[in-house]
Amino acid sequence: MAHYLVSAAPKNDRMQKLEGLLRKHAFVDLQPFGRALTYSLLNARVRQDGMAVWEEEDYCTPPLAQERKAVLDEYFYDITVAAVPPGEGWRRIRALPPLFPGLTTRKPHAA
Repeated sequence: MAHYLVSAAPKNDRMQKLEGLLRKHAFVDLQPFGRALTYSLLNARVRQDGMAVWEEEDYCTPPLAQERKAVLDEYFYDITVAAVPPGEGWRRIRALPPLFPGLTTRKPHAA
């Protein structure tokens, strides 16, 4: 299993829709990545330059291939990844404001 620090430019006109879907845990049941993706997006942060950042656990080659096809490309562009040890990405971004301040940071569960 690999972990990545993901940076992505939000498609601002689609963030409200994404927030609503995350609130409903709409992606949790996507196999095999739904729980990890939901957790990552619920905890995503935003850099001063407006880029969204989060740590993502992934098994794909290239990284995030399945997640991009199913979800990420709909809501973000200019997606880049950098390999990090587990937890290091979260440590690096923890002081940044949340991408979705209205969502409570929590582990996802089946709705």
